Amino acid sequence: MAQGTDFILRALVAEGLDHLFMVPGGLIDPFLPALGRVAGLAPIVAAHEGGAAYMADGYARASGRFGAVLGIGGPGLTNMATAVAAAKTDSSPVLVLSGEVARAMEGLGAFQDASQATLDDTAVMKPLTRLSATVADVENLNHWLRHALTTMLSRPRGPVHLSLTHDALVGEAAASYVPVSPFFAAVEPLSLPQAEAALATLAATQDGRAPRIVCLAGAGVRDPVSAARLKEVAERLAMPVATTLRAKDAFPEDHDLSLGVFGYAGTRHATAAVFADDLDLLLVLGSGLNERDTMHWTLRERAKAVTIHVNTDMDELTAHCEATHAVPGSAGAFLELMAQRLGGGPTDAALAERRAFVARIKAGPRLYDIESCARPGRPIHPAAAVTALRQAFPRDGIVLVDSGAHRAFMGHYWEAYEPGTYVSATNLGPMGWAIPAAVGVQCARPDRRVAVVTGDGCMHMHGIEIQTAARHRLPIVYVVLNNAALGNVWLRAHTEGAVPAALTSLPDHDWAGFSRALGGEGFTVTDPAALEETFAKALACGTTAMVDVKADKDCPTPVYDFSAGAKAWSYHE
Repeated sequence: MAQGTDFILRALVAEGLDHLFMVPGGLIDPFLPALGRVAGLAPIVAAHEGGAAYMADGYARASGRFGAVLGIGGPGLTNMATAVAAAKTDSSPVLVLSGEVARAMEGLGAFQDASQATLDDTAVMKPLTRLSATVADVENLNHWLRHALTTMLSRPRGPVHLSLTHDALVGEAAASYVPVSPFFAAVEPLSLPQAEAALATLAATQDGRAPRIVCLAGAGVRDPVSAARLKEVAERLAMPVATTLRAKDAFPEDHDLSLGVFGYAGTRHATAAVFADDLDLLLVLGSGLNERDTMHWTLRERAKAVTIHVNTDMDELTAHCEATHAVPGSAGAFLELMAQRLGGGPTDAALAERRAFVARIKAGPRLYDIESCARPGRPIHPAAAVTALRQAFPRDGIVLVDSGAHRAFMGHYWEAYEPGTYVSATNLGPMGWAIPAAVGVQCARPDRRVAVVTGDGCMHMHGIEIQTAARHRLPIVYVVLNNAALGNVWLRAHTEGAVPAALTSLPDHDWAGFSRALGGEGFTVTDPAALEETFAKALACGTTAMVDVKADKDCPTPVYDFSAGAKAWSYHE
């Protein structure tokens, strides 16, 4: 027999978790002594429940498992709402646990009662999760926990929420727990009839009849196994690969077959290849083809090639692209089937055509405004900061990219080499996400160096979580491109008059001093010549460090191709 809290914590350990992210509070008091009784689960106390949920999201993305966050119901849970929504839109598996009053107190005016009799936490969370339910009794705890985790790990993945009454936490749980994660580890569903039809079309590209093929890889191939399959197939077939921004790390960007990012912050090479008039086949793997991955949905009009679209989420399949072959299922499984069926590679004639196509596409410059990467002036050009950080940062280090103008500079100028090394919340895109998410990433991957590229606007929102990283002496390097503005909005607004410019300007805070006040190290850079040396010092200091880069807010973001598509929709960048 074990108390409900102990049962939950032991279940998390059995599922392979070693960290729990939380903010203590009265409604979850029973968990505190339980965390002392149950071994193998390190609690990380965040400054804010939203930060704790972002940490759990980061842990899930980096670990290959799921993340877990614990807080009180009512205000604690509503503080998590944006983080949970971000996890849902990016299909990140996060288990949200919230405490609730005892059943006998529901609806009687108890402090922070958010049960179904009042605020109803489960109703608040239902639109943001794949499942939200109340566990009223300890007898139902095993059932609801297994049901929630099964729902969370099924495709498409996403967060789930359990509201735990006091009765469920302090009651005696008799049931033993059997983990559910192993049942999902090797499940890669693929609809074979549609896959076979797509493979028959792909076979035609191998014999010289229609040799010019481009792969657009999305987040569905970011896992190490699928990314390795993609690299193997691309090399065997001499197939050039572009990626979406979220999947920037799915294919090594220094590879001869890499075209770089397509869509928002995309490269010249990727745009030219995907929209080439003589392209024969576009293979889209593991992407929902949202606005930023399709040049504002212009892919359907501008792409001239036959399209094969493979994606797990049926709601996204063919919604934004009229594919010739729509294949429901795992992109990784489809790549494995490709390797088996097309193992002989292209004929000599097809190979010659394919190589000529790639050479033509890559003959011109890959990036826009490449001279900005070495601009000597002050304030510092963001591209110069990105370039210097890449030089100082380990090849297998993990970089988290926040939301703002810095996302465009990172997407365009950064080079990613390994799956799981470029992490960003690209769909909902909440500002400040990367700051706490990095804590979860570093907890999941203590063997890797972790850095965050963020902006001063993001720091205003969740910068306080640097104290969480410093408190646990996590050697995360935070790089804030401090341009004293809400960068993207400033670029749009400042030409519209004094009021828009004032509304999008920010104070020039001393973020290095802020970090030192919270227990970390802090460095300030005003000279681009000092960037690489300063980043090296931050990486070597052995604890949480902030590098405050005084950046130029007037630099246009490298989203020129994307902006051209935006004009057709009268939409902002």
